[in-house]
Amino acid sequence: MDAKYEERLNRLREAKAKSLLGGGQDKIDKRHSQGKLTARERIDYLVDEGTFMEDLLLSGHLEGLPTDGCIAGHGKIGGRIVCIYSQDATVKGGTIGPLSGFKMYKTVETALDMGVPFIGLHESPGARIPDIHKAKTVLGEVVSERHGGTIFYPNTQASGRIPQISAIMGSCAGIAVYSPALTDFIFMVDKQSQMFITGPVMVGVVTGENLTMEELGGAEVHCKVSGVADGRYPSDKELLDGIKELLSYLPQNADEKPPVVDMGDDPNRDTDELVSIVPSNASRAYDVRKAVRVIVDGGRFFEVKPEFAPEIVVGFGRLDGKTVGIVANQSMAMAGSMTVDSSDKQTRFMRFCDCFNIPIVILVDTTAYLPGKDQEHRGIIRHGAKVLYALCESGVPRVAVVLRKAYGGGNLGMGIIPGQVGTDKIFYWPIVELGVLGVKASVELLYGMEIAKAENPEEMRKQKLKEYEERYCNPMREANANLSISAVIEPKDTRKTLIQSLELLSTKKRPPRYAKHHGNIPL
Repeated sequence: MDAKYEERLNRLREAKAKSLLGGGQDKIDKRHSQGKLTARERIDYLVDEGTFMEDLLLSGHLEGLPTDGCIAGHGKIGGRIVCIYSQDATVKGGTIGPLSGFKMYKTVETALDMGVPFIGLHESPGARIPDIHKAKTVLGEVVSERHGGTIFYPNTQASGRIPQISAIMGSCAGIAVYSPALTDFIFMVDKQSQMFITGPVMVGVVTGENLTMEELGGAEVHCKVSGVADGRYPSDKELLDGIKELLSYLPQNADEKPPVVDMGDDPNRDTDELVSIVPSNASRAYDVRKAVRVIVDGGRFFEVKPEFAPEIVVGFGRLDGKTVGIVANQSMAMAGSMTVDSSDKQTRFMRFCDCFNIPIVILVDTTAYLPGKDQEHRGIIRHGAKVLYALCESGVPRVAVVLRKAYGGGNLGMGIIPGQVGTDKIFYWPIVELGVLGVKASVELLYGMEIAKAENPEEMRKQKLKEYEERYCNPMREANANLSISAVIEPKDTRKTLIQSLELLSTKKRPPRYAKHHGNIPL
């Protein structure tokens, strides 16, 4: 090797080593003492070993800003390519400058162009305050149209084309929360992550409220109250494990189907346990997640937004190795009523499934929409209409099983009314109750005065309950007259019935669309 090669190689290796060290060993040690991974360690833990290829490693090194605070490139997770960036809080606090903003933009754009998922690992207070005393560099001029402030454009173009996943790994504001808000999923680290548009100090100045960062925008707030985030985890590694698991259910892009994963679970397995999980008494609560785990392959269920609007449960499972999206009423919360928040949660999830060729399984057990002033004033009409929009817009296979009850507008919101809402197969269990209201409420409304005047009111009530139940709430009678009902099935046949139905529907063609730019969902 001649002297010039040797000198240049040494300079290159030195520059790379400095870039790989980020803000320096002292800052790295401090992060470790706080129980945090570095931005680079997060990527290394997330991707398959040895697969990460970094772009623009030397960006910012001449200015003493290694990678300009953003590590970006592509790697593999479970053998499948993803594009990824990770914000480095050891460099200028993770603020977004012209070079790091360009890398963020380019990562999303590349993922979109290549048809692979995008993952953003965020820890940034937002845009970097520019140094007005420094002249713009040539590179700065070149990247001016692709920067952190315009990343919303590729995020929006990628929506519905590729899966987009965001992780909030520390305190984030401004660009670092608006871009994630445009992606499909947001995960947070408990007691470590915060998201807000305006931080506690400015909130205090403007409103006089004295709030901590956790109170204003912590993981608990966004997972339980606002619904902005889809899940919280105890640590960096557990969050990154969650991303890996989620990706295992998803296709690379909208033109593909999700991967088939053999869980070693017999597709003909009976689900006798469901009888002991779901009480026949319609007023008794149970955890529908237990029923879901009995039905899906290997009992594996990846729940989305488990803490927000718990009256409905949504998430991913597999049936005979194939990904399905599950929507189920949760009787343990508000008796499975449908609400403003549950409507948003249900709609968002079903539309994601429809984007990425994921069949939808609906498990119905609802008392219908929650009545009252609070729900009406919060716009339950508008929010409920979102659900109807999503049901009617969806073109993926959809199968519904009514487990126990379906009253009033719940038949609409869960997509089990006859007609063009798009549910391909509807099955009833033999204990199902149907009607505008529950049996007891209906009898009191229709025969209350007659019962009160009867010689033996209690005997009359029992008689009317039996007559009403037999005439209006009998699934066998309903199946005899309602041609939209595929069958009344035994609970033990639920898994087998779903798998056989989805096998038939696997070649379903999406219905033709009217020519238009796009619909206008009632947001």
